[in-house]
Amino acid sequence: MWTTLIIFLYLSFKFSSAASVLRSGTCQLQGRFRLNGMYQTGDVILGGLFEVHFLTVFPELSFRTEPKPPYCEQFDMASFQQAQTMVFAIDEINKNPNLLPNITLGYHLYDNCVMLGMAFRAAFSLVSGTEESFSNLNCTGPPPVIGIVGDSNSTPSIAISSVLGLFRVPIVSYFATCSCLSNREKYPSFFRTIPSDAFQVRAMIKILKHFGWTWVGLVYSDDDYGNHAAQSFLQDVEVFGGCLAFSEILPLDNNRKDIQHTVGVIQASTARVVVVFSTSTYLLPLMDEVVLQNVTDRQWIASEAWATSPVFHTHHLLPFLGGTLGIAIRRGEIQGLHEFLLHLRPNNDQRNNMVRIFWENMFKCRFNIGGTGEKNCSGQEDLSNTDTAYTDVSELRASYNVYKTVYALAHALHDLMQCEEGRGPFSGNKCADITNLQPWQLVHYLQKVNFTTGFGDIVSFDKNGDALAIYDVLNWQPSSDGSIVVRTVGVVNEGAATGKVLTLDEEALYWNFETKKPPRSVCSESCPPGTRRARRKGLPVCCFDCLPCGDGEISHTTDADECTICPDDFWSNPDKDRCVPKEEDFLSYQDPLGISLTTASLLGTCFCALVMAIFAHHRNTPIVRANNSELSFLLLLSLKLCFLCVLLFIGRPQLWTCQLRHAVFGISFVLCISSILVKTMVVIAVFKSSRPEGKGAMKWFGTAQQRSTVMVLTALQVAICIVWLSNASPTPHKNSQYVSSKIVYECTIGSVAGFAVLLGYIGFLAAVSFLLAFLARNLPDHFNEAKFITFSMLIFCAVWIAFVPAYVSSPGKYAVAVEIFAILASSFGLLVAIFAPKCYIILLHPEKNTKKNIMGRETQNK
Repeated sequence: MWTTLIIFLYLSFKFSSAASVLRSGTCQLQGRFRLNGMYQTGDVILGGLFEVHFLTVFPELSFRTEPKPPYCEQFDMASFQQAQTMVFAIDEINKNPNLLPNITLGYHLYDNCVMLGMAFRAAFSLVSGTEESFSNLNCTGPPPVIGIVGDSNSTPSIAISSVLGLFRVPIVSYFATCSCLSNREKYPSFFRTIPSDAFQVRAMIKILKHFGWTWVGLVYSDDDYGNHAAQSFLQDVEVFGGCLAFSEILPLDNNRKDIQHTVGVIQASTARVVVVFSTSTYLLPLMDEVVLQNVTDRQWIASEAWATSPVFHTHHLLPFLGGTLGIAIRRGEIQGLHEFLLHLRPNNDQRNNMVRIFWENMFKCRFNIGGTGEKNCSGQEDLSNTDTAYTDVSELRASYNVYKTVYALAHALHDLMQCEEGRGPFSGNKCADITNLQPWQLVHYLQKVNFTTGFGDIVSFDKNGDALAIYDVLNWQPSSDGSIVVRTVGVVNEGAATGKVLTLDEEALYWNFETKKPPRSVCSESCPPGTRRARRKGLPVCCFDCLPCGDGEISHTTDADECTICPDDFWSNPDKDRCVPKEEDFLSYQDPLGISLTTASLLGTCFCALVMAIFAHHRNTPIVRANNSELSFLLLLSLKLCFLCVLLFIGRPQLWTCQLRHAVFGISFVLCISSILVKTMVVIAVFKSSRPEGKGAMKWFGTAQQRSTVMVLTALQVAICIVWLSNASPTPHKNSQYVSSKIVYECTIGSVAGFAVLLGYIGFLAAVSFLLAFLARNLPDHFNEAKFITFSMLIFCAVWIAFVPAYVSSPGKYAVAVEIFAILASSFGLLVAIFAPKCYIILLHPEKNTKKNIMGRETQNK
């Protein structure tokens, strides 16, 4: 819209000028804007745009008379210092024999009054010139200005650059930060010595991240500066992991209701940190309302547009704005500037009326007032006795940027003049002609500028015309007189050689809170390791609940979004913050249950050894000889093996123990049961041989036949074990199905059929033994061995029948314990049932250990 309007006006002006030329042969200036400015002639003129006044007053437009021009009010001393810094820099360059020798720079500065319309008037006054008439119809010679320093605000810079960029007039701003101005297609001749808002936003994000402030409020002005900065902030804060508690726009018309609403939102929000992108002009009414509503306990983050503004450094704002952290452009030092500022004097040249306005505001006087009674300005008043923002050079930021801007243009012009004919950068290797210099030619050299200021800062531009990103971090602290003083407490330097972008002196920070510490500004407290974040429905991502990780899952970082599943052999520790090796679960010798079963096994072995010793010592007594001593010793040996095989079931399973435990168990019990079976058969044979019809029965159950029968029956079990182990051997296995947090070490069966045949064979022999013993239970008393065998087999069968369901339903090591218990119970049952009565007679009633006593009952029964 602005571009179309200006082009239309420009063409209209050209047509009217052309008509004027045809009539008189001279170009006449059609009109002059009422602008405040400063002027000095020179071979090459630099233009400047500064906001020396805060407000523009537009008279009533009735259009019944010629409209009066707008005028400006509320003089700003700090901005006038910036304008004088440009004058100082040009004066310093003109005195430097090494920079632009034989060329005198001039300047033409205007006041834009912080108003787009005034800025446009000033910009076009610069590029069109100020001569009343122009008779050189060949249009040769340099343009009215070769480059423009300014504008200070983003919105005028966007509008002016959109138009002047069509003619490639170089514009170098010292304070316009909108990231949109980095668009080279739209603004091909725009440069700036202040970093873009994109860099400023990243600097603010660095501060928020440093202090862990993830829940922040945003307030911004409704102009190009505020809108583009807010847009960049919204994008970057999400990447950083932060969230906006609220986003409020400052009204440009200072509407009281809108401002009250914004302050109410700030006060009601749980966010303790408020980021503000605005100029001081739009922010001041908001701060006045903050004071009225007594909004304290807030940490303000100031953008560079108001971080150094002195209008907020008052006594009554200290309780509310004390401790504010701000981003400010780099502070610099300019040697000789202070003395130059103090030697300023007004003159009567209307083109320098800005100096006269400054003088009147500084000394509260008037020039040429006649007899009105007001104080008259002499022009000789002493500036050294004043103490204002104009003479304060302790915090040169915007002024330092102006200084760098002027030198950037001067260096570009100097490089242009150093061009050697025939080696130039333009078509045909030509150089620029200083007598007919074109602004676009200066743009080429401006893009390549690279120099170092006297303060040590490097000035150069990237491909988008942006300067190197470096900021000072400021902290608003109470001064001795109760007002606010700004201290530099850190630096944000994206080009730092150390790689550390943000450097803060935290000991020098002032916090305006009771704790004197940085505030906490989070929607939800951080989730500690061992938990994960669960977002609250309908709220930003920063608002969440902390849920503990599930079993077998961990999170070892703060604010983890997901819990990580532990590897197969690991489990989460109680705090759920790291994976630890799973607890190994098996029946060990250190386990109380393992100790108990081992003790029982060793006791059983000892009892067997003791009985064996007793039988060996009394081997010639009738009771030992009558019970087939050889089979008794073989039975005791097999029982000892049954007790000892229990030890193979205890301890961490290994391949050899898994293979041996069931094999030894099966062979030992078959040896035991086959001995009992043969013993039963011998008892029956002895009984039959005692009767006339069975006198030849014993010849089939002699010692050799007894041994052979036991060996054959045992050999069958050995064969079963060999086949089983050869085809599907039991192996160690890690089982996590019983308890997920443990690794249960167990022996797999390998082949269920093999294990079933092994147990079935033992059961078959036990059943036959039990059946034979049961049938022989009514033999004469001195042959009561059958009764003891019947009882022992009853115990054996009962134990192993109960074993099956107990074994199947027992997990892990308890299944092993059940099997061991069955082995021990059946072994003790056999040992006690068969040998306890005999040991009782041998040890406690030796008088009954006689052949007569053993045979006596039979005689009586006869």
